[in-house]
Amino acid sequence: MTPDRATQDYIGASDAHSAHNYHPLPVVVATGDGAWLTDVDGRRYLDMLAGYSALNFGHGNRRLVDAARAQLERVTLTSRAFHHDRFADFCTQLAELCGKDMVLPMNTGAEAVETAVKTARKWGYRVKGVSDGRARIVVASDNFHGRTTTIVSFSTDPEARADFGPYTPGFDIVPYGDLDALRAAVTDETVAVLLEPIQGEAGVLVPPAGYLPGVRELTRERGVLFIADEIQSGLGRTGRTFACEHEGVVPDVYVLGKALGGGVVPVSAVVADRDVLGVFRPGEHGSTFGGNPLACAVGLEVIAMLRGGEYQRRATELGEHLHAELGVLAGTGKVTQVRGRGLWAGVDIDPSYGTGREISEKLMARGVLVKDTHGSTIRIAPPLVIGKEDLDWGLDQLRAVLGA
Repeated sequence: MTPDRATQDYIGASDAHSAHNYHPLPVVVATGDGAWLTDVDGRRYLDMLAGYSALNFGHGNRRLVDAARAQLERVTLTSRAFHHDRFADFCTQLAELCGKDMVLPMNTGAEAVETAVKTARKWGYRVKGVSDGRARIVVASDNFHGRTTTIVSFSTDPEARADFGPYTPGFDIVPYGDLDALRAAVTDETVAVLLEPIQGEAGVLVPPAGYLPGVRELTRERGVLFIADEIQSGLGRTGRTFACEHEGVVPDVYVLGKALGGGVVPVSAVVADRDVLGVFRPGEHGSTFGGNPLACAVGLEVIAMLRGGEYQRRATELGEHLHAELGVLAGTGKVTQVRGRGLWAGVDIDPSYGTGREISEKLMARGVLVKDTHGSTIRIAPPLVIGKEDLDWGLDQLRAVLGA
């Protein structure tokens, strides 16, 4: 599909004046409503990515927009130099949603992961008694926790890591899903195990049954924090509030982001009990915008929307339908594997039909937006508000692209 003039002009200006750290599909979004987007040329697209789960509640969700608009008329930022009247409610209600005592709010997911790393290290020195400068954190290969200097230091993705050294020490990498390797990596100097309950960027990889409970048991035995990065997997995406719930696991620390801001503002948080987050003292960590009034107002509405369970139920029901239909495609041989939980799927396309990028572009030409990762894999993660008819229409386009 050749872009229209308006799209070409926008893309040309972007290429000329912005750093090329992304390679977006050639679509220029102008408006959004629910699960649908409209570009600058008036074409409509079904959003089957939802901002990597940041838009779990859809574009322009009325409850979230109204909450933001009401707060915009009052106060948007105080910094943490002062109290504001939304902060206590946000922290209290998010802690209750997670079944924990305390919340440390930040802005982006990467900031929250950095905060979790700092929390684990400080906890290791103050509580566990690890010698200063010796704390280690075990992570999984093929992880994606962000792109800060510290985080790419324990990435195994060459694109994310190359040319950004020297790297931050203190991390041990083990294969994802391998409990024996994890057990061998934990030492007396290990302060935390940091994992995604489902690895999103790696292609929506679900670990083997029993892996997360095994991690939970091991970390308890060894006096190590279990940190669950639920930035993409949490807040309804998999059919539960948290993906860890599928295996009855409660980590020591939740790392949250993306959907916590409702697709309106960036909001993230680290949530844990007092014996973990209580290690911080004034001045040791912070953020000018972390926990700002606008963020708290939107976050409070997100929590209220999740509390009723409607979105979790939709993700479960529509997710079962999504995976059943993708399973049929897998039976044709055009799709080699499907993974995921709830309204979230990693779909491996037979390479003879094209790369993930080529499939994404063909779907875009038919009015469906997805994103590729790792060769011939595409990710499907529509807003949880998507209707079944729209979901089916999107799947029809995938069948058409594959000639199924």
